[in-house]
Amino acid sequence: MKIAALDVGTNTVLMLIAESAPDGTVRTLADLSRITRMGQGVDKNHRLDPQAAARTLEAITDFVAEAHARGVDKIVSAATAALRDASDGDQFVARVRKAGVELDLISGETEAWLSYLAVTRGLPIDPSSKLLIIDIGGGSTEFIRAEPGAKLEMASLQIGSVRMTERIIRSDPPSAHDAAELRVAIDHAIKALGWNYHPDRMVAIAGTATTVCAVALEMQTYDRERIHGCKLARTEVERVIGKLGSLPLAERRTLPGMEPGRADVIFAGAAILERVMCEFECDSVIVSDQGVRWGLVWRELGAQKPA
Repeated sequence: MKIAALDVGTNTVLMLIAESAPDGTVRTLADLSRITRMGQGVDKNHRLDPQAAARTLEAITDFVAEAHARGVDKIVSAATAALRDASDGDQFVARVRKAGVELDLISGETEAWLSYLAVTRGLPIDPSSKLLIIDIGGGSTEFIRAEPGAKLEMASLQIGSVRMTERIIRSDPPSAHDAAELRVAIDHAIKALGWNYHPDRMVAIAGTATTVCAVALEMQTYDRERIHGCKLARTEVERVIGKLGSLPLAERRTLPGMEPGRADVIFAGAAILERVMCEFECDSVIVSDQGVRWGLVWRELGAQKPA
């Protein structure tokens, strides 16, 4: 069975085209990505920016055409924080429907569940370990707490790389005041969760984590095989933040490992990663290149949400 999984995020549109085999394995046929900044201005205006919406619709149309060209049997989808927050999100969904795709506006809890599914199916995680998974998106960050013998806990916080950049970062490069205000805002949001939790392992998925990892490794060309499952020490994350915070945007864009379209929001995204590591006393984080799009595929293939 060939499945196309479309993930429309605040910052990026992703599509995984995969084929399942009778033995339960999944083979990647294509993994498409385009930064469209769907969430541009949504935090302030609560409406979609027309140009951002047009860029996003174009990406979706192109990706769907690729899926059909590869003969997929089904297209599944998820749209996350930007469309949840925008007052005209339903209108955009209707436009996508005309392009031939039923876009599913998922809740933060469902987004967290799909992230959990992607991690537990995509990495060799010891089932006896206490696990913390975070998915740092453009508009929100999802938290998943998985402990043996306990019910899975999930939370979605309104802190994301685009949202926090638009709210707080005023200087280029970020000033010491910007950085301090950012840390305070992130810490406040995390503490409001009320989780007294000390995980054995922390896993971070999505573009912020993979970009921080690629910059730490100084990758000239992005290599999913090296990124997926890579273990980053907190000191390395702090080193990358120091580098990002010392450079103006034009220079950040040219850093080895940097996706140029993410350079303006990566400082805030990296700060979220570091503050989560600090708050939950994690000395290292495992980076996953497989996010919500992979969770969509596994769910379509029959994975069930735990009670």
